[in-house]
Amino acid sequence: MPDTAAYAIPMTARFRGITVREGLLLPGPAGWGEFCPFTEYDDTESVPWLAAAVEAAQEGWPEPVRDRVPVNCIVPAVGPERAHELVVASGCATAKVKVADAPGSLGADLERVAAVRDALGPAGAVRVDANARWEVDEAVASIRELDRAAGGLQYVEQPCASVDELAAVRRRVDVRIAADESIRRAEDPLRVAVAGAADVAVLKCAPLGGVRRALAVAEACGLPCVVSSALQTSVGLAGELALAGALPELDFACGLGTGALLGADVVADPFVPGDGWLPVPRRAPEPVLRNAVAADPERARWWHERRARVSALLG
Repeated sequence: MPDTAAYAIPMTARFRGITVREGLLLPGPAGWGEFCPFTEYDDTESVPWLAAAVEAAQEGWPEPVRDRVPVNCIVPAVGPERAHELVVASGCATAKVKVADAPGSLGADLERVAAVRDALGPAGAVRVDANARWEVDEAVASIRELDRAAGGLQYVEQPCASVDELAAVRRRVDVRIAADESIRRAEDPLRVAVAGAADVAVLKCAPLGGVRRALAVAEACGLPCVVSSALQTSVGLAGELALAGALPELDFACGLGTGALLGADVVADPFVPGDGWLPVPRRAPEPVLRNAVAADPERARWWHERRARVSALLG
């Protein structure tokens, strides 16, 4: 069986502060898994990421109830012309736009959102993601302006950090609120009471501990769910697609078009949306391009040591 492999892939644009995506690919009898918690995460927070990789490599995933899922394109914090180009090129009917990337960015955010609406046309859906960067009053004011610029937002993802703040914003705006970090970074995602604070739950199987664990979180939260990428290669993205394929209901397009943000991939046929859809795989694809995207020896050693520490915590 092939050995584990550390990768380092340049991003096509800076995304959540990242210019290079790194991680570790793990082989097993059920296929491949991907261990790629963000470098600022400590070992404890990285445990579910390793659990998800082990599930993919050792156990595989539950049977899907659909063979493909609708996806949104992703628009980083780029200028309006580039945002328009990305949406048109994607073929997707839904776009997720990063906002609040830096202090004082609202003017640029409004231009970006307006360009995305123009590219999608009136029938498309525009959603924005603030990554918990706003305080309550700033969130309320920003959401109202962004909603006007978009000609109507589908939802706003994680405008503030805490569940209480989400609830306060939700009471004051007419746009749906989606919870992401409030669920996946909670001490116990199965016990997070987000029903009064959000209209939509954003799930990512990697930080939630795997497909089965994420399905349990979906059942516990009792909200419509959107599956989103944790910025993985196609190996890890396969697990997110498996989650989207296994959810009993799927009312919204999923945030799984992030392959376009990577300058390369570890597989020969990456998961890139075709006309706004991606297939649901039964196992992760074989990473045949490991050498082409290999991390340098120092970073590879760092990732192997990290995995060993986290594995000891996982048990």
